[in-house]
Amino acid sequence: MSRVYNFSAGPAVLPEEVLQEAAEEMLDYKGSGMSVMEMSHRSKVYDGIIKAAEADLRELMDIPDNYKVLFLQGGASQQFAMIPMNLMKHKKAAYIVTGQWAKKAFQEAQNYGEAVKVASSEDETFSYIPDCSDLDIPEDADYVYICENNTIYGTKYKTLPNTKGHILVADVSSCFLSEPVDVSKYGIIYGGVQKNIGPAGVVIVIIREDLITEDTLPGTPVMLKYKTHADADSLYNTPPAYGIYICGKVFQWLKKQGGLAAMQERNEEKAKILYDFLDESKMFRGTVRKEDRSLMNVPFVTGDKELDAKFVKEAEAAGFVNLKGHRTVGGMRASIYNAMPKEGVEKLVAFMKKFEEEN
Repeated sequence: MSRVYNFSAGPAVLPEEVLQEAAEEMLDYKGSGMSVMEMSHRSKVYDGIIKAAEADLRELMDIPDNYKVLFLQGGASQQFAMIPMNLMKHKKAAYIVTGQWAKKAFQEAQNYGEAVKVASSEDETFSYIPDCSDLDIPEDADYVYICENNTIYGTKYKTLPNTKGHILVADVSSCFLSEPVDVSKYGIIYGGVQKNIGPAGVVIVIIREDLITEDTLPGTPVMLKYKTHADADSLYNTPPAYGIYICGKVFQWLKKQGGLAAMQERNEEKAKILYDFLDESKMFRGTVRKEDRSLMNVPFVTGDKELDAKFVKEAEAAGFVNLKGHRTVGGMRASIYNAMPKEGVEKLVAFMKKFEEEN
């Protein structure tokens, strides 16, 4: 079996032992005589799977008791509508636009009320995080929205914005479980799992209970009310059952690794290897302001489109796949999520050094 080093931004690399375990249980989950893919979501066996997944996530993130964990579908993109539908009581919200996904969320919110852009880094192709210590947030804003780690542009908030007492809503899709987090600072913290946690198809929403009400915007579909899913423990309708099962395995893997503090240490070490090389390289350079660099997504360029293309092609032939950057930045991007081993980053850097010498 030859596995490549997969630097995809998502769906992305998963821990090998998780895949191995899932393979072993594929035809017969723990003596049930069937696959998790085939079992009723109302069965006792499946109930055990989803409850254990939630308990492990609560433990990993130290989620306070007054927050609900919801396993939903529709990806992070469906939350762009669900959030205003459920939270825009005064029909106004503040958005900080630091990348493609924050921008899409901001645009979507305009369908439901007044979305106010209080800060943006679009002026420099989203290559930095704006200063959010003293923003002009409208008094009557229902919440302040951020995308905490920008997958495409490789930026990450190191300090959360000063929301001036307003509820903070954060999309953490690409930095989910990469470091410890204080959940109590957020009203909603959510993310699609296909980057750092599991297979595509699941979005996890962690929401403070006082934000779960019947009082949603008129016309909000039953399926898009947080209360619907919170009241039914994420089993209102058939959930993405198999995806949740894999997420549960990843949570157990993370606990075995020593939890989120251990992951942060490991992620910092991995990112440093790559950033240190980019900072001294004569050919490659990172595209992000140093203090705003993401530990998960590292965009870099040579400054020459043809050379970039040559690099991507030769890297793929050498077993380093999915390194092509997003079309809005060009160049390359290495996504080095939790499941990417340190050795993968070391080998990539060795390959980059060799490429630089030869070109």
